[in-house]
Amino acid sequence: MAFLESDIIANTELFTIDGATLYHLGVLSSAMHMGWMRSVCGRLESRYRYSAGIVYNNFQWPENVTDKQRQSIEEAAQAILDARAKHPGSSFADLYDPLSMPPELVKAHHKLDAAVDAAYSKKKFSGDSDRVAFLFELYQQLASPLEAKKQQNRNKGRSLG
Repeated sequence: MAFLESDIIANTELFTIDGATLYHLGVLSSAMHMGWMRSVCGRLESRYRYSAGIVYNNFQWPENVTDKQRQSIEEAAQAILDARAKHPGSSFADLYDPLSMPPELVKAHHKLDAAVDAAYSKKKFSGDSDRVAFLFELYQQLASPLEAKKQQNRNKGRSLG
């Protein structure tokens, strides 16, 4: 994920967020969102197929983020952009190759992950599976009142007798 110049025209394979900030970039670039994405999105061959409807719209953003937490996420996101900028001739594939990822970029991502995790919970996450389980719990809390209302509406049409 990255910021694009205003002359870039997005097509159906490029998702954009109008007015996105460093905060948005940070949360969406975090291990929290990447774990969610890997768990719920589809695939084409071995590649992930990001979906606004399934992945983005169902992703639970952190609630009640403090100014300090937001600033921490924004600073970490900027550190990622700065680390990438130190390698202007490198593609994202080059930068994110697990065997040769620049150390400053690895460090920036670890800092971002810690900042985003802290915005979600005071508990420490043990890894992606722990993060995804946490997100599914949040999703369930959000969806269960909707499911109860749906069930209630179904039962209204039934009569006993």
